[in-house]
Amino acid sequence: MAKIAAPRTETRTTVASKLRTALVIGGGLLLLSGCQTLGVDVYEPSVKPSSTPQTAENAGSSDPRTRIGANEHPRIIASYGGEFRDAKTERLVARIVGALTLVSENPSQAYRITVLNSPAVNAFALPGGYLYVTRGLLALANDASEVAAVLSHEMAHVTANHGLERQRREQEVELAGQVAEELFANSIDGRQAVARGKLSLAAFSRNQELQADVIGVRMLGEAGYDPYAAPRFLESMNANQHFGAVDPEADSSLDFLASHPNAPQRVELAKNHARAFGPEGFGDRGRGYYLEGIDGLLFGDSPNEGYVRGNEFLHPVLGVKFRVPEGFRIDNNADAVIATGPDDLAIRFDGVTDNGRQSLTDYVASGWVTGLDPGSIRQTRIDGLPAATARASADRWDFDITVIRLKDRIYRFLTAAQSGSNQLEATATAVRGSFRKMSSREIKELQPLRIRIVKIEPGDTIASLSARMRGVERKVELFKLLNAISPGTALTPGQNVKIVSDR
Repeated sequence: MAKIAAPRTETRTTVASKLRTALVIGGGLLLLSGCQTLGVDVYEPSVKPSSTPQTAENAGSSDPRTRIGANEHPRIIASYGGEFRDAKTERLVARIVGALTLVSENPSQAYRITVLNSPAVNAFALPGGYLYVTRGLLALANDASEVAAVLSHEMAHVTANHGLERQRREQEVELAGQVAEELFANSIDGRQAVARGKLSLAAFSRNQELQADVIGVRMLGEAGYDPYAAPRFLESMNANQHFGAVDPEADSSLDFLASHPNAPQRVELAKNHARAFGPEGFGDRGRGYYLEGIDGLLFGDSPNEGYVRGNEFLHPVLGVKFRVPEGFRIDNNADAVIATGPDDLAIRFDGVTDNGRQSLTDYVASGWVTGLDPGSIRQTRIDGLPAATARASADRWDFDITVIRLKDRIYRFLTAAQSGSNQLEATATAVRGSFRKMSSREIKELQPLRIRIVKIEPGDTIASLSARMRGVERKVELFKLLNAISPGTALTPGQNVKIVSDR
């Protein structure tokens, strides 16, 4: 889901923490889609899949590595919003993986390729040939060689059995830590022994990453791709991380660089490996067919997650919407929508399943809010729907609670302000008053954002092309990020670039 800037990092951390303190969280709004298996030999739309495809599962059904991947696969799918099912996108990724497989350490290795329905920028592999890439990474990349650079790195982890090696090393470190704690009874010597084990594991993991870098760049060059794509896309991912690094409460584990250390030294090492194939300009970037392949790719939030449009949140599947005051920024997470505003104000919105067996006033008092003032609970109606409001206080913070019943769900607003703030009532009233059921026409007209490929015409500028984007903020910054435009770069008429639009 989209990550949008908080006004102040320190404030966001504190307020988000207080929002969690006030609630015993129950349920979320994320709906998951299904999954599909792809082979690695799909290159053209006219080629039909085999009725008995060679997949990671049947190729290694007796291999313990495959069982590890199979056991973890459902958790990965759930963590990343399900599988993104789009034939054109799947063919594009399969084409890249197929070319890399032929020059890999183990050309007979079968891969189960999954495109994850997440705007996060990530790719990873599990033992047994389970290979994952998010649609967010595909949207950020500008050519096939950049995606190949990431996937070859992950395939290197598979062929080098890094997953199993790391699992064994983690077990050894954990066992050694338990022994140290028992022997030294939490003494300084015991803590030092545990720390040494963790440092050893970190160094081991770093060496695996560097080894995968070497293997990955070699695969790039031998497959005919531009080997300099690896350092180039590392820089793009680093720029993306800075662009989106605005929410200290976000789950950073969904980001590629959270588990793959990125540093200037690593970029330079990747360039050194690429120089073994020659100067820059060697190899194919595959830009033309890649941009054609991602034209129309879903960008940002999916319909099942709801959309952020300026200071409004709209959920076409649930059929509800609300607006936050001007000056607030909305962050659409998997379990809740968080909006942060000036003067330490914050709003949390989520929904839980409702069995309809208790009144909303009883529900508010049922124990899921800490610091609740029972005497403040009031029954009301919002947009013609049954609702209730209340107040709570905890640790120098005041909270306004609003719950609204619609069909089989209870929607919850929690507005937070520092104790004594004179803005809590006005903010909570404005937000709850903006809650509406969406009409069928509104739902039909609300379209997801997609990557659109457009040609630069004479006279076009970064500003004019950015202005064509719809449904996003920081348009110029996002346009530069998506197209890897560095300072001083001139636009070339006739070249294709990416914009984001709901049309």
